[in-house]
Amino acid sequence: MRRTVFLSFCGLFASLLAPVALTPARAATANTDDLVHTLSLAAPAANPKVLALAIRALRCVQRTTPTHILSVIDYSQPSTVPRLWVFDVKQRQLLFRELVAHGRNSGENLATKFSNAPGSLESSLGTFITEDTYSGHNGYSLRLKGIDGDFNDNAQSRAIVIHGASYVSPAFAKSQGRIGRSFGCPAVRKGVARKLIDTIRDHSVVFAYYPNQRWLQGSRLLGNCTENSAQISANDAPQAP
Repeated sequence: MRRTVFLSFCGLFASLLAPVALTPARAATANTDDLVHTLSLAAPAANPKVLALAIRALRCVQRTTPTHILSVIDYSQPSTVPRLWVFDVKQRQLLFRELVAHGRNSGENLATKFSNAPGSLESSLGTFITEDTYSGHNGYSLRLKGIDGDFNDNAQSRAIVIHGASYVSPAFAKSQGRIGRSFGCPAVRKGVARKLIDTIRDHSVVFAYYPNQRWLQGSRLLGNCTENSAQISANDAPQAP
């Protein structure tokens, strides 16, 4: 009798110690949480909740487009601080942390208004795919394709590109209290433009964030990739300072 009880107890104890199989959904969540944690350690000035949303959008893109380079722009931060991060999510490394401009009509040091409309001179939110490069009025530039519906799908017709600009610099920020503003393009420092562009060109993801509720609740890339999100809560979406 005692032997039977002992063996039963041992069997129960062993079952408690056995690894619990994760469902695919839980495994994906665990992997994302781990990635967010690792990237946050590499980029402590980046908001982990913004990174989590960016990775959610990246996962949607990866269903059809293999890519491991993720650029994150946090427009809720002032233009005087580096608010563009470029990650290699495969290697879990930070590649760049840079100043980035917002559109002239989006605001002064802080961007507060965003638009997809031609002629608005405002920045657009959402997920973009990088395309090819060219040399134009602003020098070496990288075309962006907006894939977030009516939040940024006019990016190509608006000529929203990544390019270098002399008004994006710490010196300009110090003298003016903000960096210069673009016609809507996420412009970067001239000295880093070519290297950054060549790193992210050809179908990587650029994620531009601001706590705009219409976008957070309407973007399919923040939902299940095919429908709008509608489930993004206040806890998931960090607010502007």
